[in-house]
Amino acid sequence: MVLNNNKNDSYLLTSNSDTMIRSNSKKCLRLGAVAVSLACLAGPVNADATPAAVLETYADIALAGYTDSLTTAKALQEAVDALAAEPTAERLEAARDAWRAARVPYMQTEVYRFGNAIVDDWEGKVNAWPLDEGLIDYVDASTYGTESDENAFYAANVIANTQLTMSGETLDASTITVELLQDGLQEADENEANVATGYHAVEFLLWGQDLNGTGPGAGNRPATDFDPANCTGGNCARRVEFLQVATALLVDDLAWMMAQWEEGGAAREAVMADENQGLQAIITGMGSLSYGELAGERMQLGLILHDPEEEHDCFADNTHASHYYDALGIQNVFLGRYERIDGSTLSGTGLSDLLAANDAGLAEEIGAGLGATMSAMQALVDSADAGEAYDQMLGADNAEGNARVQAAIDALVAQTRSIEKAIPALGLDGIEFEGSDSLDAPESVGS
Repeated sequence: MVLNNNKNDSYLLTSNSDTMIRSNSKKCLRLGAVAVSLACLAGPVNADATPAAVLETYADIALAGYTDSLTTAKALQEAVDALAAEPTAERLEAARDAWRAARVPYMQTEVYRFGNAIVDDWEGKVNAWPLDEGLIDYVDASTYGTESDENAFYAANVIANTQLTMSGETLDASTITVELLQDGLQEADENEANVATGYHAVEFLLWGQDLNGTGPGAGNRPATDFDPANCTGGNCARRVEFLQVATALLVDDLAWMMAQWEEGGAAREAVMADENQGLQAIITGMGSLSYGELAGERMQLGLILHDPEEEHDCFADNTHASHYYDALGIQNVFLGRYERIDGSTLSGTGLSDLLAANDAGLAEEIGAGLGATMSAMQALVDSADAGEAYDQMLGADNAEGNARVQAAIDALVAQTRSIEKAIPALGLDGIEFEGSDSLDAPESVGS
């Protein structure tokens, strides 16, 4: 995957335009989605920027992002159904490609977490991570083990077992249904590692375990695992059933969230109801995703431990892309722009406009910080494109890879410090960002 396209072209966004206009100007190189200059990407400062306009753009970008996520999830569902009908290596790879494509818009919506209760209450259905994959299917016991003191269903393998005993009760798993995955298995026994729904459950089914550690290679599940006539791995019909049900449920969940951001939707109404609370939601989402979640839990923790099990898209070796698009989502809501999967660009009044009207220097500082982060994320993408996956970068003996990851973490932390300054600049208070022991108390990690 090459995210850094058109290195010799430059682009400018026109105000109130939903398309990107190519310019011969040399002032604004567009490196992937890197904000080299706030003035370049956002155009002239909008002196008429209002909180209401910022919130409207914020909600519009959410709607566009979740709409694109639904569209790509439906394409994934079609690819999964095609694989079920004819389980060949080519169709398995097509389903994997569709899964990767589905991650692009979804990861850009993660900035709507933390500040929006509706998103937070729902998010675990679609992106819960990490997961104990032995709950779902067969695993390599020599590396995974057979039991865990922390999870009674660590190796339950629902695909191989039509009945499970959970909390002293028998769970009927004879048919893989939405109710089984959503109500019976997801967070079973109140354990968050029991994940049976969402992108990562589908990812595990499409790739299988990545048994390569910090060496090259992703999961390598064979297409015959989905072929009842030439079955490998056992229980192929049930594996297909689980995959199809999990994918259909993902589509349904995304359709529900998309509706929450439409006109009259609960999430849009909540954001627009109070301007200060709406702006707090934006800044809380930006800062918490930037610091505690992405820099901390998803990146610094794995780097401290040199543990590929801590990488976000660990089965597919897609982590570099997920980190990139998470960071891009933060930039999107700041600038008030989002590049859609059809190539058009939705643009409006961004937080950058409102902030620039109050403190142009701070707006430029945040924009530059976001650009530095995107440059560091692009370096991770370039490395993966060149053949060194994110889990390899985490290796204890890979100083250059470690440094590349640390540079992205440092950029995220630095941009968070700048985002914090926007709180008093906009007359807000009471905002706290999510933290992470890996950043705040690294000496406690692994102890």
